[in-house]
Amino acid sequence: MEINTILDQIDLGAMALPEFQRGYVWNRNQVRELMNSLYHRYPVGGLLVWVTKTEQAESRGDQALSAGNVRLILDGQQRITSLYGIIRGTPPPFFEGSTSTFTDLYFNIEEESFEFYGPVKMNDNPRWISITKLMKDGLSSLIGQIYENPDLKPKANLYITRLNQLLGIKNVSLHIEEVTGADKTVDVVVDIFNRVNSGGTKLSKGDLALARICAEWPDARQELRHALYKWQQAGFHFKIDWLLRNINTVLTGEALFSALKDVNAGEFQEALRRTTKLIDLLLNIISGRLGLDHDRVLGGRYAFPIMTRYLSQNGGKFKSVEERDTLLYWYIHSFLWGRFTGSTESVLNQDLAVMETHEDSLERLIEQLRIWRGDLVVRAENFAGWSRGARFYPMLYLLTRVGTAKDWGTGLPLKADLLGKLNHLQIHHIFPKSQLYHAEYSRSQVNALANFCFLTQATNLDIGNKLPKVYFPEIEAKYPGALASQWIPMDSRLWRMEKYPDFLKARQALLASAANSFLNTLLMTSQPQEEPVLLEVLSPVTVPGGINGEDEEEQLLRTNIWITEQGLPEGEMLYELLDERSGDAVALLDLAWPEGIQTGYSEPVALLLDEEASTLELASSAGFRCFTSVDSFRSYVEQEILAREPTS
Repeated sequence: MEINTILDQIDLGAMALPEFQRGYVWNRNQVRELMNSLYHRYPVGGLLVWVTKTEQAESRGDQALSAGNVRLILDGQQRITSLYGIIRGTPPPFFEGSTSTFTDLYFNIEEESFEFYGPVKMNDNPRWISITKLMKDGLSSLIGQIYENPDLKPKANLYITRLNQLLGIKNVSLHIEEVTGADKTVDVVVDIFNRVNSGGTKLSKGDLALARICAEWPDARQELRHALYKWQQAGFHFKIDWLLRNINTVLTGEALFSALKDVNAGEFQEALRRTTKLIDLLLNIISGRLGLDHDRVLGGRYAFPIMTRYLSQNGGKFKSVEERDTLLYWYIHSFLWGRFTGSTESVLNQDLAVMETHEDSLERLIEQLRIWRGDLVVRAENFAGWSRGARFYPMLYLLTRVGTAKDWGTGLPLKADLLGKLNHLQIHHIFPKSQLYHAEYSRSQVNALANFCFLTQATNLDIGNKLPKVYFPEIEAKYPGALASQWIPMDSRLWRMEKYPDFLKARQALLASAANSFLNTLLMTSQPQEEPVLLEVLSPVTVPGGINGEDEEEQLLRTNIWITEQGLPEGEMLYELLDERSGDAVALLDLAWPEGIQTGYSEPVALLLDEEASTLELASSAGFRCFTSVDSFRSYVEQEILAREPTS
């Protein structure tokens, strides 16, 4: 079928993109290579389409489909989208992505080369021709210009021949292979899609589950995104698969997405409505009761499907404060010990099974967690981690927000209901970083969790680079008890630089005691918990990597903002690199794109600032292309992803 006819078929709604397909991910270099190949009439591959009845088809976009049958593109989306955008001058109805990838492509009639518009090179240079203008207006408008230009007239016939060859791309025929037959269900077609796209990103189980729902309810994906956007505005970033998992457990009591196969659109709509309300309730409670009021300190995301299921079983609300706090007790321990770090579905199903078969499901959940863990006692060594990626970092923030912690510059409490948003708090290194580095302490010691506390920005700036032996006495004199409220050991001998390791150990013990006290209040008991059973699981594990301070975080945030401005997906902050066999975290990557910046079409990428060699080695061995500076990362994106010319 000729390319022109394929584009007409799209306009008529006779050819479309299935709902389960991912968005457009090509870069400018790929678009240029496609046009260069077509211009020289090199083979560019055919299309694979799924021919299905229109009434059973679920496609992307809001364009009406033609009556009877429709061809849904399984393979060839990137090529057809690029061609449609260049030839029509506008993206196709099913488009999702950045139009800059195929906008303003020009052809040089002298060099027979393709480049995207650059004013310095192309302004007042008649040899550069807009391909979209040529495709839309035809050759007639250019013939006169070529013959009338004294610089072009000597080769006018050659240039016109080349433009005719370029214009003829619309008449190039692409082979179309069709998948047809009543036996070709969505499941079968998705399997075909994954096999054809074996080199790219496969569709997730969530994608397939959503495709089934969208076949009956076209607005399903948009409604899910609407809910995710609402939480994003509140500072919590979740993905569609996560929300689907919650809906699935609320509706079916199962973790596996296959449980949704017999769910109709009406049931799914109602479950979505109920689930979003339950998640709203949980986020409000976790923010208000625990002070975990933003994305960076929200641990245990995959504990949510358990909690939403529990609430759903109990009418969407807590019967008492005691019941609420007992669930929060389980939730905190689930993320402190990494309950859902590894095989998420199997662990979720274990916990869901407990909830289905026992009336005292909360107690059973806690007991199952205790058996799996060995005990639920926080010890000093658990606070021996370092960086914001430490598993107990949220616990430190939690204790600050729910306890009696006071700001050292104002003496005011730092409770969530009194202070408000995160941007009013900053991490403060109790022993200043520069002084510790000067004293030749290692990075992990400098950024030890026990060297962190939270203060207002003004207080943090006011303390500056002072040593504790200098500013601690001043604070204690002005605001008695303020130091102890932040679990500072009051033995002044520990405030000296040479005693820094002893200070850390003493503060770790104070933090562990505070953590156990708070957790016990959630159970409304002051009874000590039993001694450990599995001692080997209690040894602290230091995970390399992580964000090192406010300046580094600011660089990473600005990088994410920049990359979204280029129409590319933002990276994942503090990406947890897992051991494939054990499921344990082996490294924390500052900013990562585990599926590539162009999902499925480029390699995994990580931006690692000021990291030790071990972190780089672990990331590289896991297949990540690593960059150690923002400048080198941006050059990679601009030259290899966006295919821009390097700036001098």
